[in-house]
This record gives sequence, structure tokens and C-alpha cells, in this order.
Amino acid sequence: SRVAAHRSANKESFARDGVNLTYTAYFIAAIAAGLKAYPMTNSSWTDDGVLVHKAVNIGMATSLGEEGLIVPVIKGADGLSLLGVARAVNDLSSRARAKKLQPDEVKGGTFTLTNHGVSNSLFAMPIINQPQCGILGVGAMQKRAVVVTDSNGGDAIAIRPMVYLSFVFDHRILDGASADWFLTKVKETLEKWV
Repeated sequence: SRVAAHRSANKESFARDGVNLTYTAYFIAAIAAGLKAYPMTNSSWTDDGVLVHKAVNIGMATSLGEEGLIVPVIKGADGLSLLGVARAVNDLSSRARAKKLQPDEVKGGTFTLTNHGVSNSLFAMPIINQPQCGILGVGAMQKRAVVVTDSNGGDAIAIRPMVYLSFVFDHRILDGASADWFLTKVKETLEKWV
């Protein structure tokens, strides 16, 4: 709800800066927060052991229609503001569809986001883009009835925009608990968006 409200309140001001504020920017920013909080998630398995990456370079799966998909990389995503992330999302996705990406722009990813919800699917099990540790799948956003706590501490039913997140990870690096910590950070970042 907070992300939807923030997007609605800021979409016009971003547009004045020439940027289309999409939900993808919020997911990238939330992933970056999760990767910073739990660095093992931002790693790769190697023959010499786990390599934890200092850079947070998030791949963004981009559909090319019937020609498949490509994964341009937002480099240094953790150092970008929401405007910076949204600008990178717009630029890379439009150039990907126009087949104008440079080879370096699809290399060096340390984690990947895929949005299978664009085709209205709720759940999917994405495949890790090796040697990355993980990939986060985003399902279709739908309004649903949910139980919320009202100001008096009681339960109430409310309509909220909801989305399912699926996190597929390399079990050689993470276990269920550490994977849940990362996913909880992503979830909290989205739910408590300011």
C-alpha cells in the first residue's frame, strides 16, 4: 500500500524529470537494501569457496517478446536514489527492446529480478542466473482482502494491493533461515516505504 501510494504521489514529478516511475524501481531498491543487509545473498559459489561481491549489481530480466529475454544490469544499484534506479530501469529496458545494449551492460550482475507477473501469473520458480546466488520473482499485483490491525489494536479487513515474491537461491551458499532474512528485509522495505 505504501509503495502504491508513494508511486501515485510521485509519478507526475518523476515524469517531469523524463522518468516513468514503475514498480520495478521499487523492487530493485528493496532488493538492494536486502543485499546490503545480508551480503551473503550478494555472492557467488566458486571452486575456492563463496565470493561475496562488494558491488551490488542487479540484473533486470527484460522481455523481448517472442525473441526471449535479456538481463541488463543496474550497476551500483545500492548507491542510487529511487529516481536514479527508475532512470536506469527506463534506459536499460528501452534500449534492450531496441537492441541497443552494449555487451558490458549485460555482464557483472550479482543478483537478478524477474517480473513474471507482467503476464498475470501469480507464482513462478525462476532459475538462478549462475553464478549468482539468487533471483527474486515478482508475481502479478492484485487487490485482495487482508486482515490488518486497526489503531485500537483490533483486527479489521481491508483491501490492499498484494504481490507474491518467490526467492530461488543457491543452497550451497544460503540455508532457509538466511534466505528468509533477506526476503523479510525486501518485504519490510516495500511494506514500510516512506
